[in-house]
Amino acid sequence: MSEDCQARSGAVVQDKTAFMVRREHRLLSLIFILALFGVWELIVRLGLVSPLFLPAPSAILITGYKMALSGEIFRHIGASLWRIFWGFSCAAVIGTLVGILLGFFSVAESIGNPIIASTYPIPKIAILPLLILWLGIGEYSKIAVIGLGVFFPMVINVYTGVRNADPVLIKAAVSLGSSRRRIILKVILPSALPMIFAGLKLGIGIALLLVVAAEMIAADAGIGFMILTSADLMQTTKLMFGISILSMLGLIFSWLIDRLERLCIPWKE
Repeated sequence: MSEDCQARSGAVVQDKTAFMVRREHRLLSLIFILALFGVWELIVRLGLVSPLFLPAPSAILITGYKMALSGEIFRHIGASLWRIFWGFSCAAVIGTLVGILLGFFSVAESIGNPIIASTYPIPKIAILPLLILWLGIGEYSKIAVIGLGVFFPMVINVYTGVRNADPVLIKAAVSLGSSRRRIILKVILPSALPMIFAGLKLGIGIALLLVVAAEMIAADAGIGFMILTSADLMQTTKLMFGISILSMLGLIFSWLIDRLERLCIPWKE
């Protein structure tokens, strides 16, 4: 009887938690995207919308193919990726270290939290003219504005992850004689990893936004520069292709961060 009760209770628990299992519907996503592009193409083909205002997906692909043959698109993508890489990577490392300091040391928290709270709401693109004045109109000012945009989400997420670490594990590590450095590496950081990756996902989106804005203000190459010049010349298909490239980069970066998260946090699955 006891075994039957245990089996029934286990089945009930399994039924109740079955709805929490996340399944990937890749085929459904692909069908929906293809249907969306098909409707878009049909609307333009039927003349319901002027191609000047909304070019067809086929026209956008043809424009992208021509830009790839000429090598123009690779020059713009390369310039943007170079700026994103340095701005994002530097800010991610520095933001993680600052977030750990703020979360682990009370003195750093007392000094740093008011500074973070007062500077985070400032639109980072509004600081770009000042950065250009300080660092020049070259690459450093663009990398700096991207870094500032990524820095704050990283600090806030890492700080939250550190503060929400299990106090029981920390006390156990202290009682076993672990040093502060060992506690940070073995207890604090693993507990904060989900929030660190949440900060990375937020940061990469902000980096894409800021690189486009920075390139629209002061650049001679990059996706943002291409979009701005295309808009000025009313080259709508070229403009839409630039937007499509940004969308693809966002998907690729998100996929890469998700894969890295699964490797670093296997227990989250």
